[in-house]
Amino acid sequence: MPQPPRELTPERSARHLFGAKLRAYREGAKMSLEALKQVVNLSTSHLSRIENATAMPPPDLPRALDACFGTDGIFVELYRLCARESHPDQFQRRMELEARARLVQEYSGQLVPGLLQTEAYARAQFREHDPKAAPDEVDELVTARMARQSLVNRADPADYTFVLDEAVIRRRFGTAEEWRHQLARLEAAADTPNGTLQVHPFARGGHGLMGGYLSLLHLPDGTAVAYEEAITTGWLLEETHEVIRRQRAYDRLTAYALTPSESAALIRSVIEEIEP
Repeated sequence: MPQPPRELTPERSARHLFGAKLRAYREGAKMSLEALKQVVNLSTSHLSRIENATAMPPPDLPRALDACFGTDGIFVELYRLCARESHPDQFQRRMELEARARLVQEYSGQLVPGLLQTEAYARAQFREHDPKAAPDEVDELVTARMARQSLVNRADPADYTFVLDEAVIRRRFGTAEEWRHQLARLEAAADTPNGTLQVHPFARGGHGLMGGYLSLLHLPDGTAVAYEEAITTGWLLEETHEVIRRQRAYDRLTAYALTPSESAALIRSVIEEIEP
């Protein structure tokens, strides 16, 4: 449901300025949120949050607005200002963009990516991260992580590619049976109609993404964003040159990793090594 309009202070932040300009151009064109929704393919509630500066504009919206209002790049420039501001909600924004992605490419050097985790693995990971967490808190985190997986499990799933460091398939979480189940899921994901999974083995040496986590999200309009993560901090990167730099590193890594079939065979060998 759309939010009621609120007074904006454009001098306060780039996000407020973006919202104020959007409202001004929309009202100047005598266009309702419902009519604009049909043009830019966003819900009226999402558009109202952007106008009220309570939500960050998605990266494919500015070009659509410039095309709609004939504003010659004004919204693209405003968006760049928004992106350069410090946002404490970067992980939430990343989740919003991930839900809309048509292709997800991820590298993980330490943990099974959230989109491929079993419930038992996720639960064990959250407990290790915060041993003092209350059971209901862990339950809430696990439920949210499982819900994310609809992106690759739904009837019309997003495409994906994953590259995992060999450490990911060697570091056990949970019981032997839980770990076996998790590895079996990775094996099954190695070569599917909508994606592939590769393992970068220890024997291939170091690489440019070692020690971290990278997610490349390719959106319906052809734009892409990158999300990097350390132990407690994540960064959403939206500038084209930053995304291209990460894409090149990821593409180079896939070239040196095992093929999907070789990766599945390696994962199967690790499964067979698990002791009861």
